[in-house]
Amino acid sequence: MSMIGLLGLLVAFAGCVISILCLGVAHLLHKKRSFERAETLAWGGRVAAVLTAAALTVCCAVLVWCFFTGDNSIQYVLDNRSNSTSPEAWLYKLAGLWAGRQGSLLFWAWLIAVFNAMLVFATRKDARPLDNGALCISQLVLTAFVSVLLFSESNMPFLVTDARFFSEDGALSTMASARSMNALLEHWAMAIHPPTLFIGYAGLTIPFAYAVAALIVNDDSALWVNRSTSYLMFSWLLLGIGIGLGAVWAYVVLGWGGYWGWDPVENASLLPWLVGVALIHSFTVYRQRGAFKRWSVFCACLTFCFVVLGTFITRSGLVQSVHAFEGDPVSLVMFGALIVLSLLAGIVGLLLRRRSFGAVNAADDDIESMMSKEAAYYVNNLIMVVFAVLLAYMTVSSALPSWLPFGGQSLSAGTYNAIARPLGVAYLAILAVCPLLGWRRTDKKAFWRAARVPGLCALLLFIVLMVYFATYLLPSYNAMIAMGGTTAEGLLEQGAPWYYNGLAVVGFAVASLLFFNALFMAVRSLKHVGAGKIRRRLALFGGSVAHASMGIILVGLIGSAMYVTEITGYLTYDEEADGTSDTFIIQDFELVYKDNSIDELGNGNVRYALTFDAYKDGQFVGTVNPAVQLVGATQQQKLEASVIGFPLEDLFVVYRGVNDAGDYSMDVRVNPLISFVWVGFGLLMVGCLIPLFAKRASKREDADADDAPTSVLAATAGGDAAAGAEEAGAADAAATAADAGEGK
Repeated sequence: MSMIGLLGLLVAFAGCVISILCLGVAHLLHKKRSFERAETLAWGGRVAAVLTAAALTVCCAVLVWCFFTGDNSIQYVLDNRSNSTSPEAWLYKLAGLWAGRQGSLLFWAWLIAVFNAMLVFATRKDARPLDNGALCISQLVLTAFVSVLLFSESNMPFLVTDARFFSEDGALSTMASARSMNALLEHWAMAIHPPTLFIGYAGLTIPFAYAVAALIVNDDSALWVNRSTSYLMFSWLLLGIGIGLGAVWAYVVLGWGGYWGWDPVENASLLPWLVGVALIHSFTVYRQRGAFKRWSVFCACLTFCFVVLGTFITRSGLVQSVHAFEGDPVSLVMFGALIVLSLLAGIVGLLLRRRSFGAVNAADDDIESMMSKEAAYYVNNLIMVVFAVLLAYMTVSSALPSWLPFGGQSLSAGTYNAIARPLGVAYLAILAVCPLLGWRRTDKKAFWRAARVPGLCALLLFIVLMVYFATYLLPSYNAMIAMGGTTAEGLLEQGAPWYYNGLAVVGFAVASLLFFNALFMAVRSLKHVGAGKIRRRLALFGGSVAHASMGIILVGLIGSAMYVTEITGYLTYDEEADGTSDTFIIQDFELVYKDNSIDELGNGNVRYALTFDAYKDGQFVGTVNPAVQLVGATQQQKLEASVIGFPLEDLFVVYRGVNDAGDYSMDVRVNPLISFVWVGFGLLMVGCLIPLFAKRASKREDADADDAPTSVLAATAGGDAAAGAEEAGAADAAATAADAGEGK
């Protein structure tokens, strides 16, 4: 099996090299107008790209086969196999493919190859030099990944297991029994979280490849945007799902009560997602107004740069993280070079093509008024890019020289929050107002006419949120400050009370306005659904749902990240009476001890659990069963939090073991409004999916519409502010998916 995998890598590498050579020579021949020879070579390069995908498919299949059959002849399989006996054991076996460094790199390379094969088939009837150039660039990226796998022993997924791990009869030795998948990864969310992230990472290679190809062939038309938009939207969506699943896993498995800790690897996944938002906005303006061309190319290159930076962070040993892999010098050099080259490709290319990639109408790149859509798009892009660059710098700051700002320091979560919160509120405030603005200038009367009703509704919602803030959130904050200790110090580090609470109030106001503007956009988008308009109307509706979800998420983030009540302490346990001397009280909740249990789970794993009855204001609300699982093979502890969810808060209970006196160590939190985060995240994904389905549903309608405008913006641009409110859904992430490249 090891030999089959190695041969697959060799064939994949050969396929990459052949594909790059054929496509590169084809481009030169095409410039010399030797079209027939160029087409023949390009065909060979496209076939080689498909062959590469097939070879890497075989490589992945070898590892999956070994995981499911228990074949431990490959070292990677032995190190990342799952010994779980739960009903989800099959999922954990499959997850072994991407659980370790070598397998995750192979899986990532395979996904890039699959996207390249999709590009080949999507453009088979109308392959142009632009498409061949994009495929060549993407194959170059794939070559880097395959090279890291093939030429670095520490990254090779098909090393043969050392004979010392087997006894004379071929069974695994005692030494080998301790090698297996990390127990913390054996959770459904964590099994799905990495592949969704990797799909997002791999797919974002395609917009980058098209951007560089457009610079090379000097094609400033919207063709490269149309070709790559569907890949961008799908990848951005999957990347968002991956980030959300990671938050779910962190919340229920790690036992710290939160879902985002600004860990370097968490930040690495957020960076391309943030710049992807700016890229989506830029694509919309590029297609419909011939503006933001340089923004689009730059953001495409920067998005890919941050994708590679994530790989660099997790595999180079540059920064320390609980999620990072062991450092590797080959990865350090290869991915470091990719980061530099991807940025240089965009910067140098734009310098050389600065005239070609200007706006069709020079005035379209100018901002006549700050009260205009152009200004809103520009500022939104600027906020996303600046924040992403700041976040990247802060993430790697611990590896930087001490004479630089933050150099040599590992920054606290409070430092990140101090920057992220005001920027996030500002960004969403612009997003809330943008639908009401017009192009170039906004008519004030039309603006107020469109804003009046949503504004009144937002005011009512804001009043409700302020009542909740004054009666619940603010007293919780004051109580935590009064308790003192590290928690209070951490809160005060993030700003004086007037600033901290004032930012929350402003955030609630922004969330209210954003939600109702989006809600009214959704209603308008479905008013006049007629023949030939289904796709554009559903695209607007999807964008409106995505907008509304961001308002919901903002409310959830304010409550669950800024106003958490946490109490840690010990419950004195009387072994003879099998009871505790008191109860555990937090806010209006009371935990009453019932019993404890010790369960043998097999494979030497033991689960120690406690049972409490939970009361709120004296009323029984449920039972919690926090536990600590001891993994026999590794002696690793795995915390199992127990959560009771309410519409406006979660009771989060963690049991951390016992002290020398036998007392129970408890960590209990009340997380307000956290359900809004989960609901909002789900709606955001739905809003992004609606335009994708709308495109499929309306394929027949658009079969003969190749010369028609390809976006909602084109149909509505130039209208009054009310019309601008309708078109705004297309100006955001979800709506552009409906107009993905159709080979026009």
